[in-house]
Amino acid sequence: MPGGDMAKPLLGHQNVESDPNLAPAAGSKTIGILGSGDFARSLSMRLVCSGFKVVIGSRNPKRNMSLFPSAAEVTFQADAIKKTDIIFVAIFREHYTTLCDLSDELSGKILVDVSNNAEINHHKESNAEYLASLFPTCTVVKGFNVISAWTLQSGPRDGNKQVFICSDNQEAKRVVAEISHMLGFTPVDMGSLTAAREIENIPLRLLPAWKIPVFLALALFLCFYTYNFIRQVLHPFIRDHKNKFYKIPVEVINTTLPCVAYVMLSLVYLPGVLAAIFQLYYCTKYRRFPDWLDQWLQHRKQIGLLSFFCAALHAAYSFCLPMRRSHRYLLLNEAVKQVLEKKENAWIEEEVWRMEIYISFGIMALGLLSLLAITSLPSIANALNWREFSFIQSTLGFVALVISTLHTLTYGWTRAFDENQYKFYLPPTYTLTLLVPCAVILAKVFFHLPCMNQRLRRIRNGWEKGRYVKFTLPRATGEFSSGESSSTV
Repeated sequence: MPGGDMAKPLLGHQNVESDPNLAPAAGSKTIGILGSGDFARSLSMRLVCSGFKVVIGSRNPKRNMSLFPSAAEVTFQADAIKKTDIIFVAIFREHYTTLCDLSDELSGKILVDVSNNAEINHHKESNAEYLASLFPTCTVVKGFNVISAWTLQSGPRDGNKQVFICSDNQEAKRVVAEISHMLGFTPVDMGSLTAAREIENIPLRLLPAWKIPVFLALALFLCFYTYNFIRQVLHPFIRDHKNKFYKIPVEVINTTLPCVAYVMLSLVYLPGVLAAIFQLYYCTKYRRFPDWLDQWLQHRKQIGLLSFFCAALHAAYSFCLPMRRSHRYLLLNEAVKQVLEKKENAWIEEEVWRMEIYISFGIMALGLLSLLAITSLPSIANALNWREFSFIQSTLGFVALVISTLHTLTYGWTRAFDENQYKFYLPPTYTLTLLVPCAVILAKVFFHLPCMNQRLRRIRNGWEKGRYVKFTLPRATGEFSSGESSSTV
């Protein structure tokens, strides 16, 4: 089977355990696997389908033979080691010492350690380094530990394609990299075996790039939720003795979510503004940004996706508002009140137009945020060239921020000038959310002025203030002397 077909999943296509057409071709390389767990079984399937001869070393081959493809040979560990020079060690660290009796047979072999720990930095040394210390006559390569058994069976398109590899032996790394490439994965050389500790920590990290954005979103949510709770629930309870606590589960949350989404969206483009100010101030692009700004720039994708998440939740909550029993009661009370006051028409033209425009801007903003979220996915981003990606993420993203601002302004309308909207002297929530986005929009407009835009372009093209290129003009004779003229640019 060609190596390019390895991107196709094994599951659902054929029974690899009994398909006679999967028998390895004559002269194909033999790969050994020590272990009989889920990963060893999935790895053997992928190797067989890639055209390798596979021999499985097990302590109980008769019992485990049915777990592996029929094209793979299942035998005792000592016999399996003798038949190959490349062995995948698919057993836990605690069981490495059980192989010490086979140290003579393992001498000179390439051992590929695929193990992981239960916790980050659980041991002083990595599993691969520990394996190398037990078998100093072997060449140990760390690899395939970031690939799950499911990815091996379902194909690299349904999981991570990268295989991180490290070893102190360049030839051994080349061999293992070639195997991973034939399996349909992308090998990544991480250097010497000392990098195994970092590679083993990769599968144990829980969304490392999302910690700061998530904490930021939670902090904003708690702040805005508390602020809205004081205005919508606590104020009427204290001032008018009205019980509005029923608003806590839905209405207060629905008022908070758009605030978080709006501010988070502005925080995606604020670091770009700060970076431009930094470059204009120092008149160079070669001066390193402060660490906090550099980290902020690197987390823009996660902040943007969380903004979209909050906006999507806000849309879902808004659809559910008329379904609440409290909404129905309030609607009936309003109808009864209108009848008692003998009002035939409650139509207010200004409010009708405000709501129509407000909802329209909200739908457009959510649509643009959806486009930004989709194009930030690696599978979609890889299909775009740099200009297309930059246009969507930068230009359309700024348009989304402007439309979100218009959505917020039409929601507030004239409430900011109504003294009844200031509960406990606190301004309406939407006025607070406008501060950062409006500052970003004004800064973006300022930087797009011809004078500022031209200066930024020059700096980003390499121009630096106070830096001159000095060159010497030779005489007409072409001979240099102390009397040559010089010029600076």
